[in-house]
Amino acid sequence: MQMTNVDLSPKEALEEFFGFTKFKGEQEKIVQSVLDRKDTFVIMPTGGGKSLCYQLPALMCEGTAIVVSPLIALMKNQVDLLRGFGGENGVAHFLNSSLTRNEAAQVKEDIRAGITKLLYVAPESLTKKENVEFLSDIKISFFAIDEAHCISEWGHDFRPEYRRLRTIFNEIKRVPMIALTATATEKVQEDILKNLDIPGANVFKASFNRPNLFYEVRPKKDVAREIIRFVKQHAGRSGIIYCLSRKKVEEIAETLTVNGIKALPYHAGMDAAQRASHQDRFLMEDVDVIVATIAFGMGIDKPDVRFVIHHDIPKSLESYYQETGRAGRDGGEGKCVTFYSYKDIEKLEKFLQGKPVAEQEIGKQLLADTVSYAETSMCRRKYLLHYFGENLPGDNCGACDNCTNPKEYFEAKNDLALVLAAVKESKERHRAKFICDLLTGTETSEIKNYKGDKLKAYGSGGERDGQHWMAVIRQANVGGFLHKDIESYGNLSLTEEGKKFLKKPVSITFAKEREYITDDSGDDDITVNGKGGGAADEKLMAMLRDLRHTVAKKNKLAPYVIFQDPSLEEMTVRYPVTLDELTQITGVGAGKAQKFGKPFVDLIAEYVEENEIERVDDSVVVRSVAKKSSNKVHIIQNIDKRLALESIAKSKGLSMDALLEEMETIVSSGTRLDINYYLEDKLDDDAQEEIMDYFRDAESDDLEEALKEFDGSYSEEELRLVRLKFMSEVAN
Repeated sequence: MQMTNVDLSPKEALEEFFGFTKFKGEQEKIVQSVLDRKDTFVIMPTGGGKSLCYQLPALMCEGTAIVVSPLIALMKNQVDLLRGFGGENGVAHFLNSSLTRNEAAQVKEDIRAGITKLLYVAPESLTKKENVEFLSDIKISFFAIDEAHCISEWGHDFRPEYRRLRTIFNEIKRVPMIALTATATEKVQEDILKNLDIPGANVFKASFNRPNLFYEVRPKKDVAREIIRFVKQHAGRSGIIYCLSRKKVEEIAETLTVNGIKALPYHAGMDAAQRASHQDRFLMEDVDVIVATIAFGMGIDKPDVRFVIHHDIPKSLESYYQETGRAGRDGGEGKCVTFYSYKDIEKLEKFLQGKPVAEQEIGKQLLADTVSYAETSMCRRKYLLHYFGENLPGDNCGACDNCTNPKEYFEAKNDLALVLAAVKESKERHRAKFICDLLTGTETSEIKNYKGDKLKAYGSGGERDGQHWMAVIRQANVGGFLHKDIESYGNLSLTEEGKKFLKKPVSITFAKEREYITDDSGDDDITVNGKGGGAADEKLMAMLRDLRHTVAKKNKLAPYVIFQDPSLEEMTVRYPVTLDELTQITGVGAGKAQKFGKPFVDLIAEYVEENEIERVDDSVVVRSVAKKSSNKVHIIQNIDKRLALESIAKSKGLSMDALLEEMETIVSSGTRLDINYYLEDKLDDDAQEEIMDYFRDAESDDLEEALKEFDGSYSEEELRLVRLKFMSEVAN
């Protein structure tokens, strides 16, 4: 298929280029907005088809569309997908630090020749003078900013370099712009429009509801056992498990492997080649499960992820929504299971220490919303959608644990009135925690400072605990009786509905807080809302999947780049035996049919003949990981040989961070390590002595406290090294 600037309607172009006969949601209006050269802002949930909103107009317009994307992995993934739809390989390129000089020159040659319709760049690449000069000389159709929430400090993945995009675009040339994000509260939306200077943009906001996802929160007990049991119940299906730390990622991946599950780790401590290899093996379906930190998955377009598990709760509901959104992107079922313990929140709060006050306040507010989601007994989908400014009608979505496990309700007329009265009496300038302390009569420094103990509301709800009042506040907020002001980090005020209720209270029921119940029946294999999908001919489906895997390996592409599951499923219904018939299958354009189709139609033709099919034109015992001692011996021996720590780490495939953890374990177990030879090159004697003095006098060897004390004078690594010396020489 030739990618040309033919005079097609968006619908004709959609079928010509991508093989689809109809748009999803507001895709057609968004594409038309870009074709009309209007600035466009798209808020669309993961799996809603954001990338098509700029890919299709780019293929239709004259010139090259410049797509700003935050991750190299994301760019490679998108470029492979576009090339998979047919046409010349040069139709899409990325320009970033991973390219050799010759590869970068080839990219620029294809752009000048008018072959390239989409160029993916990282924001850092845009700042390079040579790239600005090159882009200033070419015909640009429009700029697209993917993951636009990175612009906002209130977004879950703030990147300072995104703040400079408008300035750089102005330097290159003023052309229309499309900004896209999958998660944006109203505050983040305002930030994006303001920072990109597109106040008059056409705004398209799709529903955040993903009806095919099932949301569940479980208490954090026997997590490894629970995860293994869950994954085995979903054997052969793709899933992602998110963990807070690199160490936990490695641990869980290894535990899954020894229990017979094909799993690999993925985190920023691994080198780029290893990360890319693990990601590709997941995309190519050589492994079923990736265990990762949040470094994995941003924009990775694997449509058939069937479950996302959070070993640790994320730091914001935006992160949670984006990460769970990687499940069920093809419209099939997606299970989202989160293990929750308040200890995780305390760990995340610790990470905020030492950051600027405003950043700490934002972080605390985002964490408070996450706690509310995890602990609530109301419909999780309703709570989540309310967070993004959307109202879900009714109180039971039928697809979250709180709705499928019957809850107990209580008459909340008096409790709601007490909460609203407390908010009003305290002059509508406090957060939920203050109101809970006020009602329970708890003496805190904030209550004393604001003379809360002198108010009529003080202790008026003393017969209930703080958790109960927090539940009432949450449901009052979602029910529209209270407003939570983001600008003031969560201060509560009465809405008109709240004032009306306070004047004349009426009967109202709220959900009672309860312990989370883990279903031990083992029957997890449900299809949510009838969206499970499935092949009409399972035997043929298995054969087609095997063939897809073979073709994918041969082409060094992920299987879904060849054909996605819904396309294969449709083949098992319609049995296409010619390339022309194959183009009638959803998701198979002429280019894709030409490029990959022949072995598939040959297989189907043979299968139809052999089976005399009449075609008609037009449904746990957990093995633990043994603690290894080989690293310990290797580290001790090589430190005795006075080898550089970097060399020791490299020889064992460890990051410096992981090596220091191992060394800390060795020293804390009583073995002495003499690292003076290494420290001599790192720090002078005075600096070492200063840090040693600190650890001598400090109440604990806590690293956070040491970092605070020295206020940037020494790096974390330097402090850890001297602490190791101190523990070796003084403690051992």
